Amino acid sequence: MYAIIEAGGKQYRVAEGDVIDVELFEAKKGGAVEFKNVLLLSSGETVKVGAPSVANAKVKGELINEVKGPKVVAFKFKQRKGIRRKVGHRQRYNRVKITEIVG
Repeated sequence: MYAIIEAGGKQYRVAEGDVIDVELFEAKKGGAVEFKNVLLLSSGETVKVGAPSVANAKVKGELINEVKGPKVVAFKFKQRKGIRRKVGHRQRYNRVKITEIVG
């Protein structure tokens, strides 16, 4: 059984036991997380597609911790001007373990 959920403006394909990194949101470490915006629900032979989301379906998970993603570097350079600028950042994510798919 798997589901496609929307979290933070992005879509994720999840199954029970999966660990995903989603956009940062307010929650406590080890606390329960619930995704109510389920776009598709599949149980092997049957598939439910939402318009825009599947009614009475939700995905439950547990917040493991907050992690940082890979470093993104932007290097700005102007030829013959002596201008070089290196900027970068690391995006922060919540790591969530999917515990149950209800539908």
